[in-house]
Amino acid sequence: QKYGYFHCKECKTRWESAYVWCISGTNKVYFKQLCRKCQKAFNPYRVEAIQCQTCSKTRCSCPQKKRHIDLRRPHRQELCGRCKDKRLSCDSTYSFKYIV
Repeated sequence: QKYGYFHCKECKTRWESAYVWCISGTNKVYFKQLCRKCQKAFNPYRVEAIQCQTCSKTRCSCPQKKRHIDLRRPHRQELCGRCKDKRLSCDSTYSFKYIV
């Protein structure tokens, strides 16, 4: 699981996601995500490891964590290439909160 930056070339919408699934040890993306406005599927233009924003480690013991994402925002299953039309959501199988 990685963090990805997306840009829709059709409507110029930009978004970020902590639910980018890559082949282990690489940045090769398995599943595209749909633009919420025009519903076109895109791979991220940039992918990075999910890191603690305080110490820049992927696994850390910082007492106060600055999150890479807002955990209160729900995962948009209908826009996710991995969990669209499936019974299991990305955030119920493996999630950012277990990494940092």
